[in-house]
Amino acid sequence: MSGPSLVLASASPRRRDLLSRLGIPFQVLPSDLAEDATHDGGRPERVAHRLAAAKARAVSAQMSTATVLAADTVVAHRGAILGKPHDAAEAQAMLRALRGRTHRVVTAVAVLPAGRRRPLVDHTVTCVTMRPYTDEEIAASIAQGDPFDKAGAYAIQDAILRPVASYEGCYCNVVGLPLWMAIRLLSRAGLDVTHVSGKQLPPPCAHCPALGAAASPQGRM
Repeated sequence: MSGPSLVLASASPRRRDLLSRLGIPFQVLPSDLAEDATHDGGRPERVAHRLAAAKARAVSAQMSTATVLAADTVVAHRGAILGKPHDAAEAQAMLRALRGRTHRVVTAVAVLPAGRRRPLVDHTVTCVTMRPYTDEEIAASIAQGDPFDKAGAYAIQDAILRPVASYEGCYCNVVGLPLWMAIRLLSRAGLDVTHVSGKQLPPPCAHCPALGAAASPQGRM
C-alpha cells in the first residue's frame, strides 16, 4: 500500500478540521517537538517560523515519501509571547492581560515536500481586539477546560466566552491554520489544489486579505 501524499504534523483538532475543508486526503502525525518560545529574542514571527519548520522536519523524517504540513501559532502582546497556559492561574493571567486590548496573532505554516530538506515557510499576522469579558466569564471558561490547548488561552470561535470584539486580517490564522496561505504553499509543493473552491472554506475566507496573495510566489524554500 502506498502511504499518504499529505501529512498534517499537528494534534490540533482545529487545524485538522480546517485542512479537511480542502478535500485533500491526509494523515495526522503530530510532532513531539517541545514548543519552547523563549528563544530567538522573543520575536514572534521568528519563533513561529522556527517551530513550524522544526515540526515539519521532525515528521518528514518519519514519513519521507509524503508532503508534510506543519504550523505554529503564537500570541504576541506588549513584547511578550503567550503560548499555551500550563495551569488555571496562567490561563487567568493571560485572559486578564488580553481583556479589552489588542494583540497580534502570528501563524507560520511550513510545507516540506517529499524528498526535500528545506520546507517552504511563510506566516501571516492578524490583529485581534478582545472584548471586556468579566472575571466570572474567565473562571467559567477555565472550569470548562477551554484555554489549555490554545495559544493565549482562548479560541476566536468560542461561542460561550466570545472573547473577540473585532479582528483585522485572516480569521483562520487565529483559529490556527491560515487556509489561503496553506493552499498557496501546498500548490508550490506540487500538490493539486485547483479543485479547492471558496465555498468549501469558512465564510470569513471569502473576504480574507490573504486571498489576493494566494497565487503570489512568496514563501521560502
